[in-house]
Parts: sequence; structure tokens; C-alpha cells
Amino acid sequence: MPTEFPSHQWKDYELLDSGGGMKLERFGGYTLARPEPKALWDKEMTDKEWDSLTHVRFTPGAGFGKAGKEDSGTWDRLKAMSDQWWIGYRLANAGRASFSMRLGLTSFKHVGVFPEQAPNWEYIFRETSAIAAASRERPKVLNLFAYTGAASLAAKSAGADVTHLDSVRQVVTWARENQERSGLDGIRWVVEDAMKFVRREARRGNVYQGIILDPPAYGHGPDGEKWKLDECLFEMMRNVGNILAPENSFMVLNLYSNGFSAALGETVTRQALDLTASTELDSGELALEDRFGKVLPLSIFVRLRR
Repeated sequence: MPTEFPSHQWKDYELLDSGGGMKLERFGGYTLARPEPKALWDKEMTDKEWDSLTHVRFTPGAGFGKAGKEDSGTWDRLKAMSDQWWIGYRLANAGRASFSMRLGLTSFKHVGVFPEQAPNWEYIFRETSAIAAASRERPKVLNLFAYTGAASLAAKSAGADVTHLDSVRQVVTWARENQERSGLDGIRWVVEDAMKFVRREARRGNVYQGIILDPPAYGHGPDGEKWKLDECLFEMMRNVGNILAPENSFMVLNLYSNGFSAALGETVTRQALDLTASTELDSGELALEDRFGKVLPLSIFVRLRR
């Protein structure tokens, strides 16, 4: 099972150190210290060295670690910095293709980007570009649970007609800002429950050449619809199978839940979708590596190519 990492050529992000349930990351010109339950080992640098580098540190609040409150807390400033700032990402082997992402200190420990996802962005760009070149048409790509839209920007940079869906209006607005700052346009923005949307698309006979999913462990739709990964994932994947084009298409599934392995993700995909002999399916882990060589695995991926 392969483990993939962001390229060292990405100068706007670096994992400086990890350990003691924390990670020390540089995003552009600012360094953040955030909780990371998977960092089970010791830090390499001392607490004093961490503090000397850190602009802001996230402190978990009441309810941290519980369903629905797993990321709540506050930011403690050690140095002056902006509440919002921008970083860039240049796609590999793509000429001048790049996009921008606004970061911000939210009321959760997230800042608007998951840097370990960079290999997925590269895959999405490559597959979308290949389909566009083969068909000489603009591939339709659907990004579900799309958050602030880095994957949407990767697909759009490759020439796709992109539908970006998330149930939270504020993060869709955030994604739109990223599109505008990146000099791109034309993404279709949808604020809706993902399951409702894919069921309706199936009824309408709509198909996509690319589908991207990054579902949370728990969530709610805009009208209170409940999402629980272990109860809903298989049905979601069956619905995805109904709207994924039978040829010249791809799918990317990303899972963060600690209880889910790459083997489980592959099995769910194989059982939910009608895979032909020509279908390529691979899976692995996405991880970060700090300056001291410690590997921090953060999610698993399953990728399908027809």
C-alpha cells in the first residue's frame, strides 16, 4: 500500500515537527501549533523551540474529542499575525497552472486547507487533463463534501466543468473567494445535502467523468439531514456508481476516520460500483513528513480509473 506525500517543491507549506499529540506547521509566513492525536511519538524540538517559532497555538475547549465538538477550541497568539492570509499551490508538470487558498483562524482547529491532500489534487488534475485531451470536451467533475475547494480548483485548472457541493454555505463562499483569487471562474456552487443531490442526479440521468468525495465522520445537511460515515458511506458509493460515466472517468474517495483502512475503502468501492475488467483501482495513505523524518499518516484514499 503506497504512502504519498506533498511535494517538497511546495514552498508555502511545511511540517516542521510533530509529537506529543501536536504538529508544528508553517503555512506561508506563519507557523501554527495544532493538536494531532496521531502524533504518538515525542517531539524532536524542545517546547521552548516550538514557542520561539509559533505564531498561534490551538487550545482545545470543552467537548473536544466528542462527536460534533471534536475540533472546538480557541487560538492563543504568541506572535502578531493576521486572522486571514493566502498561500499558493503550483501543480506539477502543468506549466503555469496554480491556484490560491485563503487560510483563516476559525473557531475550530482547521484553517481552510488539508495539505496532505496535495497528491489527490495532482491526481485530479492529471486525470481531468487526460480525459479532456482524449474527448476534446470539457469533462464534468463533481466534488462532494467539497469544503473550501482545493480539489475543485485542481479540476477547474485542468479545464473541467466543475460542480462544487457542500452543506455549509459559509465554506462555499470561502471556496468562491479561492476561485476568484486564483483567476478562475465558472464553477457551479451548490449548498445541499450530498446524498439528496446524487440521488436526484441519478433520477435525472446525469453523469460525470470525475467524482471526488471527502466525507466527514459526522455531519448535517442544510435542512438537518444526518450523515454518519459508517452508516451512509456504502449507500453514497452506490449512488455515485449510478452517476459516474462507465468509461473515460475517475473517482477519488478520501477518508479520515480512524476506523477506516485503505482495504476497507477498496472493498466498499468494489462492492458498491459495477467494476469491469478494465477498471483500475488503487488505494493508499496520505501523510506528512516532518523535518526529522517522522511520518504522520492522516487519511486513506481510494482512486478508480475507467
